[in-house]
Amino acid sequence: MKLRWLVFMGILVLALTGCTQTFGQGKVQKVGMLVESTVHDQAWGQKGYEGLLKIKEELNVDVYFKESVQSQLETQQAIEEFADKGVNLIFGHGSRYGQYFQELRQEYPDIRFVYFNGSVKGKNITSLNFNAHAMGFFGGMLSAKMTESNQVGIIAAFEWQPEIEGFYEGVNYVKPEAEVNIQYVNSWNDTDRALYYYERMQRMGVDVFYPAGDGFSVPIIEEAKSNNVNAIGYVSDQSNIGSSTVLTSTVQHVDKLYVLAAEKYNKGKLPDGILNFDFQDNVITLGEFGDQVPENIRNLITSAVEEYKETGLLPNEISNPDES
Repeated sequence: MKLRWLVFMGILVLALTGCTQTFGQGKVQKVGMLVESTVHDQAWGQKGYEGLLKIKEELNVDVYFKESVQSQLETQQAIEEFADKGVNLIFGHGSRYGQYFQELRQEYPDIRFVYFNGSVKGKNITSLNFNAHAMGFFGGMLSAKMTESNQVGIIAAFEWQPEIEGFYEGVNYVKPEAEVNIQYVNSWNDTDRALYYYERMQRMGVDVFYPAGDGFSVPIIEEAKSNNVNAIGYVSDQSNIGSSTVLTSTVQHVDKLYVLAAEKYNKGKLPDGILNFDFQDNVITLGEFGDQVPENIRNLITSAVEEYKETGLLPNEISNPDES
């Protein structure tokens, strides 16, 4: 009887150890997502939600999301709720979650935390970063080719966004005489302030806008449509708002990154730390060209993108625009 008891206990220990190892190695159980605002914004939030649904489809796991999670306390409450449901992979759909995850991760050693566009790192944390400088550059190139007033406007969320510098450089590369007007909303979602800057720029004669903020890009493009001026879409392909208004869009395929990260984690191959992605990874692209963009300009921009994908060099790093 004693021998049987010892054998039973040995089998039980092995079974429990095997389960723990599988869980710790990263086999996806269930997936959660935290969003600062909403998943119905036609931009950043919606792309994250689409990625979550693709994970559900590809890996056949349950997924959950929480909207309007903006503070550390709200983040901790959401994580606790997810943990109770058996979630072991959580996406924080924004850079702010990096700091929250770093401070909370020790309380949840069996959960892998993933967030976007940040420099915070630590055990059980992965940051997926878009190298957005190049997408801004190509948007700027196209804007410079299409402006008639030589007045281009950037309405950005924050000064640190690499696509802003890239956009400015793209305009300057193609048309140095064009003026680039830049205003910072200091928020992803302050639509009123963004529209105030839009109206001010529109009165100044700006005829191409780059609304680089996921919460206010759609309202600004709709205003541009009503005023018969042009815009560059942001994060999503926003040509559906108006193909005669949107010249192209600088698209970040967040949904593809969600699936890629989940698949890597499911195989135990998602590293801690910071991972960077660009055009070469096919997770950043330009959207559809607008009806008003001439074929020769489409070809110019498309060729520049392809060359960048092959060489890693932007046009201003390899040639003069007059040579193109």
